[in-house]
Amino acid sequence: MRSGLIAQKLGMTRLFTDDGTHVPVTVLKVDGCRVVANRTQDKDGYTAVQLGIGKAKVKNVTKAVRGHFAKAKIEPTKKLVEFRVSPEALIEVGAELSVDHFVPGQFVDVAGTSIGRGFAGSMKRHNFAGLEASHGVSISHRSHGSTGNRQDPGRTFPGKKMAGHMGDKRVTTMNLKVVATDPAKGLLLIRGAVPGSEGSWVLVRDAVKRKAPKDLPFPAALKAPAAAAAEAKKD
Repeated sequence: MRSGLIAQKLGMTRLFTDDGTHVPVTVLKVDGCRVVANRTQDKDGYTAVQLGIGKAKVKNVTKAVRGHFAKAKIEPTKKLVEFRVSPEALIEVGAELSVDHFVPGQFVDVAGTSIGRGFAGSMKRHNFAGLEASHGVSISHRSHGSTGNRQDPGRTFPGKKMAGHMGDKRVTTMNLKVVATDPAKGLLLIRGAVPGSEGSWVLVRDAVKRKAPKDLPFPAALKAPAAAAAEAKKD
């Protein structure tokens, strides 16, 4: 079991195949995704890789967290995430992961926070049909209708689909296909839509319900030190 990647959603676009087929893709950017710490079975009771991405202002980071990053000799990051991995898939602290970690054609699972829609009615939130537009229905065309039963049980069961807060929840979209990668720009193109708004962070990892390709880099695809130094100099 390999580590995943933290990426930033840039938006959606489309690609055309050689035969002219239109493919909608979501563009994810992976820039400066580094290993901050490793969790081992002996010390922590489980094995995981802790990744960080984005630059955070030092004044906005607590003293304890600053010490955590100082131990790894890495600048504080905006996002910090752990990925459970097998013991042989641990990655050296300080290493930077590349988008080549995933190969075109493989399937991935993408997790993110869905766009918040606020308080929504039952038709928008649960796709209810609503009431009739005629035959005596007045001022309640978009209501959800009856919610209870008769005298027995005489109440509305918890979990009943009603109007309420919609979105702003952690959502995982499974079995999305990787269309292409651009290591030079740090872009990952995934077929279809992924949860989250533009600019939000998403977690990408190997699909758990699909067999992984044989040519996947193990334990990870890392950026060459020379290439990373050249990018830092360019910035």
